[in-house]
Amino acid sequence: MELQTLKVFQTVAKLGSISQAARELQYAQSNITMKIQQLETELQTTLFYRHNRGTALTAKGSMLLTYTEKILQLIEETKNVMNDDQTPKGPLIIGSMETTAAVRLPAIFSKYLKDYPHVDLTLKTGSTEENIHGVLQYEIDGAFVAGPIEHPELIQKEVFEEELILVTDTIHPLISSIEDIQTRTLLVFRTGCSYRKRLEEWFHQERVIPKKIMEFGTLDAIIGCVSAGLGISMVPQSVVAKQIQEGTLRKHSLPKPFGKVKTVFIYRKDKYVPSSLLKFINMLSD
Repeated sequence: MELQTLKVFQTVAKLGSISQAARELQYAQSNITMKIQQLETELQTTLFYRHNRGTALTAKGSMLLTYTEKILQLIEETKNVMNDDQTPKGPLIIGSMETTAAVRLPAIFSKYLKDYPHVDLTLKTGSTEENIHGVLQYEIDGAFVAGPIEHPELIQKEVFEEELILVTDTIHPLISSIEDIQTRTLLVFRTGCSYRKRLEEWFHQERVIPKKIMEFGTLDAIIGCVSAGLGISMVPQSVVAKQIQEGTLRKHSLPKPFGKVKTVFIYRKDKYVPSSLLKFINMLSD
């Protein structure tokens, strides 16, 4: 099997279309078809089902895609090892929950870039679920997520402990039990957010069904809507400390099992750790 043929196979599998793969790779469509046929002949199996809308992987095709991604990732990793002279440089993609990115990361990123100006540092925000997926799929180098994370392919490093609180508008009465908020609208991030999951677990444990849930894409939108009296939310206290101090939000404590959460930094066990990522991890220890 040639490496280029595997790249062609991966592209067709990803796009589900030979014509789209040809456009992306800038090959003639007949060349793509020929390479797939050669690969199927060499392996003596059918890799794709052909249909009117394009292609779909067969069971053997799905197996080959798994191995292909490992092969291509290993080759890329080999190049990185050979080119790494232990000077932090090049791209470094870090994932984070939006709440952590808003409060905890500015100072860390600022110091890191001052110390290592040749690193091209990129931040991608998303839910804990999205960040874990990104690390596992080699899309990001490491990520800040809500812990603990138990996964055989990941290393986790505890970096922060957050106090979770409920926040409401300033005229909301004191919350002493979940019954005080069961008729209020919950303002949350989309599915996959660890804080949303914890809030829903509290409702489930108390056998209470929320009246209504509204999803938001940004932290600012949630805070603004809570302040306007649209509903309540669960967030780390560090994220809204300024608003609480200024009197635009009111905080309410949570029961003990739900009031604390650890933020951990995760990265892959089987991936070579470049000097840029290693220095970043060491900085978290400092």
